[in-house]
Amino acid sequence: MAKMNENFLNLKESYLFAEVAKRVKEFSAQNPDKKIIRLGIGDVTLPLVPVVVDAMKKGADELGVKETFKGYPEYEGYAFLHKAIADYYKSFGVEIGTDEIFVSDGAKSDVGNIVDVFGIDNTVLVTDPVYPVYVDTNIMSGRKIIYADSNEENGFAAMPDKNIKADMIYLCSPNNPTGSVYTKQQLKEWVDYALENKAVILFDAAYEAYVSDSEIPRSIFAIEGARKCAVEFCSLSKTAGFTGTRCGYTIIPNELEVYDSNGNPVSLKKLWYRRQSSKFNGVSYPVQCAAAAVFTPQGQEQIKQNIAYYMKNAKLIAETLTELGIKFTGGINSPYIWLKCPNGMGSWEFFDYLLKNIQVVGTPGEGFGKNGKGWFRLTAFGDYENTVTAMKRLKELMK
Repeated sequence: MAKMNENFLNLKESYLFAEVAKRVKEFSAQNPDKKIIRLGIGDVTLPLVPVVVDAMKKGADELGVKETFKGYPEYEGYAFLHKAIADYYKSFGVEIGTDEIFVSDGAKSDVGNIVDVFGIDNTVLVTDPVYPVYVDTNIMSGRKIIYADSNEENGFAAMPDKNIKADMIYLCSPNNPTGSVYTKQQLKEWVDYALENKAVILFDAAYEAYVSDSEIPRSIFAIEGARKCAVEFCSLSKTAGFTGTRCGYTIIPNELEVYDSNGNPVSLKKLWYRRQSSKFNGVSYPVQCAAAAVFTPQGQEQIKQNIAYYMKNAKLIAETLTELGIKFTGGINSPYIWLKCPNGMGSWEFFDYLLKNIQVVGTPGEGFGKNGKGWFRLTAFGDYENTVTAMKRLKELMK
């Protein structure tokens, strides 16, 4: 008799975005004449930029020629992409080694899979509201999870409590879902806390390209001491439209160590390589060629135009909420806008209210944790024309 992993029974019955999709599908079936505008899930709408497409095509062509054909890729990614990523980090003042970079099929995969190399007796700390993957993957493994409150009072930027001990710490800045960002001083407090507790910070930097304020760190490794206590995950999904193409990378410093049951230090990088070489066959050559093109001068110029397009949407949403007197965070240095539901509505109540009355879809904050109750997330990744229409509908509804 095959037995299940009973930790799965501790998961919520439905993944947040699956429930959103279900409700939208049901409404659409009952109202086929209604045009629904989706500002909920954080999927991009602009196509891949030309330099990326050209590089992918060239990579595919090379696979059709014997002299340039490539079979299995390197587990950690090709050297040309490692160099491109390291040079990119250097452009905003952060030094990382090419041997510290692991290319993957996306940050979500790595954030979920990194738990394989940690013992189940580690205590995990997440900020609440939280990207559900951080919580779900650790529930699946059976770890104890504790929460640090991010709320209106602290600007949705939870800080460490020295009276609480954690071994694994998930941080995300710019934050999904709240759009908040950590300052250098705030991140230094988290790094100091991690060093004191011999903990590891799992830092999600998937939205670093949206940071426009030079005072806001785009990498945890901009903070002194972080190389001894942090792993960084990054993605090209929102940076360069790779949500369907799939490519991201994880950075694990050479000096970062975890400990065995006897307290002996072990290289986390070596453990991760062992895990990846056993369970992952790498990212395809054409996709890695496309990813490398993102970091060229031409690629950076083109994707910055796309990012500016999305941030124009964010500005429009922020201006509309300001006009309506609705409190919010995000929209600056972040493609997410986190708003307080008007008139004391609950998150799912506001979701249904918008869907029914103006056919605009967002994401209920309650799905991100207890501190998301009464809050709601909108994304800037839609078409500009649709965003304009959605904001006009919202203004008319809230008059």
